[in-house]
Amino acid sequence: MSAADGSKPVKGIVTPIRLDYRYTPGAAQSRFLHGLKEGRLLGRRCPQCGKVYVPPRGGCPMCGVEFAEEVEVADTGTLVTYAVVNVNFANRVIDLPYISGEVLFDGSDMTSMVLVQGVSPDEVRMGMRVRAHWLPRDEWDYSFTNIDYVEPIDEPDADYESFKEAL
Repeated sequence: MSAADGSKPVKGIVTPIRLDYRYTPGAAQSRFLHGLKEGRLLGRRCPQCGKVYVPPRGGCPMCGVEFAEEVEVADTGTLVTYAVVNVNFANRVIDLPYISGEVLFDGSDMTSMVLVQGVSPDEVRMGMRVRAHWLPRDEWDYSFTNIDYVEPIDEPDADYESFKEAL
């Protein structure tokens, strides 16, 4: 879409912003971040409802009980929803359009927001099976950004019933 005056379309904006904060993770999130540094996705399971939270919390927000069991989940999962993005961020160089998605990693009951690559916007779909593409090991830090993006894998799409509760 171009502007009414015939000028080129707007593909991004730059605006000054300042956001200073300090994050101090608790015990559950510290374990999660250390797991990421080792290439593992760690969550915690509620002893009452059985839901697995990734990233973990100290207790289940639904049941109000403390988590006791740590669980490792797979780096494969289901793309439950997505957005095709046509405006870039100033701090990341990526071709437009790109796909931002919510993935339900296998073994987790919570979705994680990720960049989706390896599929065009006209072929991406809910239920698509994906795998995390990790940065090279020597670039890993204590951060979820160790997973650079997810990409489709050669598996049949997940049935809607298997992920509808994650929407």
